[in-house]
Amino acid sequence: MATVETPSLVKNEPSDEKRASNSSFDDEKGVMFISQTIDLENAEGVGEVFADGPRLIDLGADGHERPIVTDEDYATRLVSLDDDPTLRVFTFRMWFLGLSLTCFSAVLGQIFYFRPQTIYVSQLFIQTLGFLMGRAMECLIPGPSEHALIRTSDNWFWRFMNHGRLNLKEHAAMTIMASTASNSALAISIFASQELYYYVETNVAVGIFTIISSQLIGYGMAGIMRIFLVYPTWAVYPQVMPTVQLFEALHRGEGMMAQSKRKKFFWYIFIGIFVWEWFPEYIAPTLTGISIFCLADQKSPWVSRIFGGALNNEGLGAFSLCFDWAYVGSGGGSIGSLFTPLATQLSLYAGCAVCMISFCLCYQMNTWNTQNFPFLTQLLYYENGTEYDQLSILNPDFTLNYDKLAVQGLPWYAASHLLYKVSRTIYIGGEPLCVSTLSSAPDAMLQPAALTHFLVWHGKTVWNTIRGGRDGIDDPHFKKMKVYPEVSNWWYLGIFVVCFGVAVGTTYGAKSQLPAWATIIALIFGWMFVPIIGTLYATVGYGPSIENVIQMLGGALVPGKPVANMYFTMYGYQSVVQACGLTSDLKIGQYTKLPPRATFTVQCAGSVVGGLLNFVIMKSIIASHADVLREVQGTNIWNGHQVQIFNTAAIAWGALGKPLYATGTRYGFVPYMLLVGLLFPIPFWLLHKRYPKVGFNLVFTPILTVTDGHLLAELGYLSQGINSSVFTSFLLAIFSQYYLRKYRATWFRKYNFLLSAALDGGTSVMIFVFTFAVAGGSGKAHPFPTWALNPASGSNLDYCKELN
Repeated sequence: MATVETPSLVKNEPSDEKRASNSSFDDEKGVMFISQTIDLENAEGVGEVFADGPRLIDLGADGHERPIVTDEDYATRLVSLDDDPTLRVFTFRMWFLGLSLTCFSAVLGQIFYFRPQTIYVSQLFIQTLGFLMGRAMECLIPGPSEHALIRTSDNWFWRFMNHGRLNLKEHAAMTIMASTASNSALAISIFASQELYYYVETNVAVGIFTIISSQLIGYGMAGIMRIFLVYPTWAVYPQVMPTVQLFEALHRGEGMMAQSKRKKFFWYIFIGIFVWEWFPEYIAPTLTGISIFCLADQKSPWVSRIFGGALNNEGLGAFSLCFDWAYVGSGGGSIGSLFTPLATQLSLYAGCAVCMISFCLCYQMNTWNTQNFPFLTQLLYYENGTEYDQLSILNPDFTLNYDKLAVQGLPWYAASHLLYKVSRTIYIGGEPLCVSTLSSAPDAMLQPAALTHFLVWHGKTVWNTIRGGRDGIDDPHFKKMKVYPEVSNWWYLGIFVVCFGVAVGTTYGAKSQLPAWATIIALIFGWMFVPIIGTLYATVGYGPSIENVIQMLGGALVPGKPVANMYFTMYGYQSVVQACGLTSDLKIGQYTKLPPRATFTVQCAGSVVGGLLNFVIMKSIIASHADVLREVQGTNIWNGHQVQIFNTAAIAWGALGKPLYATGTRYGFVPYMLLVGLLFPIPFWLLHKRYPKVGFNLVFTPILTVTDGHLLAELGYLSQGINSSVFTSFLLAIFSQYYLRKYRATWFRKYNFLLSAALDGGTSVMIFVFTFAVAGGSGKAHPFPTWALNPASGSNLDYCKELN
């Protein structure tokens, strides 16, 4: 038993009775410190996490723990400030497991790229696997450690091989290395498109160097900007909180009973979801999407379009119940029901509602002849509904032939895919962002946020951060990191320069027809968008995709050349994606006190190794499943919708940008949507400056976002993939981010992010085993016998009427 003082945030000065009681009050900070006698091993909310002393909790005026709300809450109440600079990082164990897990995650990530729904290798999965393997190596590798089965003399070699317990910094380094390789490189979309639709084999050397340059070039951009994208407290990165909390649960406070409960909780959930996922993924796939409406009416096309969604491009999934965490959870991505701030998710799901209404209205009214095409599809079509032959309008060098185009005519989109393009175009100009829940930056409320918003609302804040330099940053974690040598900006700049040279060389070597000046412009736009998109990821864990805008720009600068458009998109868009990934991992390094140079090293190693394996696995999958990957719906295991989207955009913007989107043509309004998005935030900013007390800075609440915002930005959110999970994810978001966060604050702090980690990790392990054991990842598939919850091949899993 011990007596500690726990701080309680008090908005009003306490009463005389409270002052006279067993407490003290800090008048300057407005914080009351209440002395309590606490059992540190069993207390709820105090001392259960860290071995370096009791964790002080923040009590509200009612005596209960205050909900996690602000960025300071995340930084000081969820993450430990404890650090031991003597912990080893570069050990044999870290390098062996780091490279092994890098290869593993790169292979798995490339397999996931060809799944019917876009999912990613969960960082939590890599983290869990690394911990288990690291603990095994403690015993199996000889060393001076008391945990080694074979004890050796204590010298530098054996300390390198096995110095003792797997520590937090080793674990963080190997996790970051492997996670950088877990997402398929965008260059793979180029190579896959060329092989599937142009029947061109990619040169191995060109492919390898293209991947390396495109994966690393964004690091140079982000590294220069880390002073405001990583170091400040307001750069929270809520999507990494499950990862950070799992590190702390596994490595801190091991002797404490409450911490032991957290570990048991994690492993029980991890094992439970691993067992459960065999049902929706293999034994009973109908659990992917149960629709009462489809079961009630299995003959109505409209019921299928609105309420179906258990297969790719089947339907919109309204009110479907999904019991497959691979789709309900984050899927390894940055949006997760259990960790993404509620306002961000409410905006997204409100956008889904508008998306459903818009798709159905366009189809019912036959807007753009959309009834001639599948309800949901990413392909191009002739007006009569047959698939468009893109090669029939191209010269042998894959440039546009206007005479052939006159014979074939311009292609058509399904309305759902066209609305997706419209939403992506507006999105980058005026995207709604709920910064208020996490950020303490000035005017950081529910506002439009992208290019215009960044300049008029956050430009001054970012500039002040840069001008103040490192000494002006007051983040407690950043101050702890000052004991470690920093990575020089010249390192990052050097990577950028080298990769730029390689990029120019490979674009010519690949005969992409992209001139060097266009590559430079693509990279300039990448530089411009990194602080904008990076700020969004840093505050709410979610940012807009600028891919469509980059494709549009590439089509305008280099018209009539679809392959050139692919390469322009890769360097203008992938650089931003990689930059955001780098800053996210740098924040993990800051939270876990991993030395910056160690983080830099493992990120570069993971990106290079992972990109090379992406290329190998892509070639293997295309060789085995090319026909399936070209289909609109594919199967519930293999699908090429990501390649289809990328290739369609390259043809539409790269080859047909001018004739298809010229003013006065069928789709001529699409480019103007960028202007709409850019201009929309300005009136509200001017009104806020003129009438600061009215609340124009709050204009994009979930009610008013119908005018723009996520409701418009996510207009195309349901245009692809498995949509049966949306409603279930929405219910979980309300339960976790509203009910638990507000009414069960202690449980939320202790277990919510661990729950997300366990569910994502266990699901990823299952999918890996499933893919290679029975789903055909190793060559031959072993389907489960047909029964009521596993309909025959060719049938919709949710028993909706088949449409495509």
